[in-house]
Amino acid sequence: MDGSFGDEGAAASVPLAKWRSDFSRVFQHYLDRSTPHTVGRWLGTTAVALIYSLRVYFVQGFYIVTYGLGIYLLNLLIGFLSPMVDPELEASDGLSLPTRGSDEFKPFIRRLPEFKFWYSITKALCVAFVMTFLSVFDVPVFWPILLCYWIVLFVLTMKRQIVHMIKYKYVPFNTGKQRYGGKKGPGSSSTSKD
Repeated sequence: MDGSFGDEGAAASVPLAKWRSDFSRVFQHYLDRSTPHTVGRWLGTTAVALIYSLRVYFVQGFYIVTYGLGIYLLNLLIGFLSPMVDPELEASDGLSLPTRGSDEFKPFIRRLPEFKFWYSITKALCVAFVMTFLSVFDVPVFWPILLCYWIVLFVLTMKRQIVHMIKYKYVPFNTGKQRYGGKKGPGSSSTSKD
């Protein structure tokens, strides 16, 4: 044996590695370009979720995959709504949320940023969609029980999260930069004069 088989395998993997590297670079480029387009990204994810829902509805199966997807999405939602530094667990090291009016303002920093939240949801939906084409994941279950259990889990988890928000006085949502109209004096006018 001269070892030429190992050389052929290595030579064959070089184009594959190059293709993978090129694909990864192009994918990352388009992912980076999509970052500022929040509404478009979420509309695309909504379309993927609708396609997944239609697939599960028409196949009348894969409820266990959908249940697993729902649990994963609930976990992502909790990360999205939680502060990076949990005031209940962390000692006051200067990064905690303000709890009194006299405390210095500190912005709300999420444990899971919006972009990673969107990207994880989209990936999860795509993986679940692919799983619906593999019959090994079509475990026969009584889906109303899973749905009821998921709803109870959702309500209890959200109740705990909302109580935490109220206790530590933080709101994980903002509407952007606040704009103040100020007072318009008698000399200011909305029409421009040339």
